[in-house]
Amino acid sequence: MNNPKHTLFWMTLFLAVVLTVCVLIYRPLQTAFMANWVFNLLIVCVLVVGIILTYRQVLVLFPERRWIAQFRTGHSGLSVLQEPRLLKPLARQLGEDAKRDQFTLSTLSLRTVLDGIHSRMDEQREITRYFISLLVFLGLLGTFWGLLGTINAVGSVITGLDMDQADFGRVFSDLQSGLLEPLEGMGTAFSSSLLGLGGSLILGFLDIQAGHAQNRFYDELEEWLTGVTNLVDAVDGGSPAPQDGSELQRLAVENQRLRDQLADRE
Repeated sequence: MNNPKHTLFWMTLFLAVVLTVCVLIYRPLQTAFMANWVFNLLIVCVLVVGIILTYRQVLVLFPERRWIAQFRTGHSGLSVLQEPRLLKPLARQLGEDAKRDQFTLSTLSLRTVLDGIHSRMDEQREITRYFISLLVFLGLLGTFWGLLGTINAVGSVITGLDMDQADFGRVFSDLQSGLLEPLEGMGTAFSSSLLGLGGSLILGFLDIQAGHAQNRFYDELEEWLTGVTNLVDAVDGGSPAPQDGSELQRLAVENQRLRDQLADRE
């Protein structure tokens, strides 16, 4: 089966490029982050959790591949392996056959197993997609929060101006100092949008890579199980064809013995 290590490599390489860009523009990012560090810290925490969940989607494929490899090689010891998570429908469908390191599947059982595995993969990806949408929501929420503060601050500045003063220099000085608060609100709005949309872009790329790894795993699993199902259905009564070399040899000896008996009777 395809090795998920290639997916992990591209995901890690992408994150390394993103971190390099962040280091190069550290000063502007620091200024944007400190515009509203509490809200922006929440966005960064959501991004980190989403990245961990995305990596988990790929890492969980490794024990599943080992479990399948144990079946395909026919080695003993399946009972001591940890029960798979994604392939739990397959493990339950096999039942006692897993202890004999061999199994058979009918067409109906194959469809049931594949549907169960596919639903488990979709469940994992739905969590990551929720975090992508959550990052966009937090970015928009910070934007409107900052704009709301800007509007209120501008209104306070306008109503606080005393145009009856003869000293217009004092009026402009008050206007200048009053505009600092609206500018802080704009900083909150744009910094939250920057982090929220940028985080959703990063997490979206990682989710695509994890989805490709899961799809390749599912396609290869489906091809393998389909081949096994065709082999089982081709045998009369749905019984599996003999796979052990000693069993074939025993049948050949028995066949030769019957031929010798028929020859003696003639």
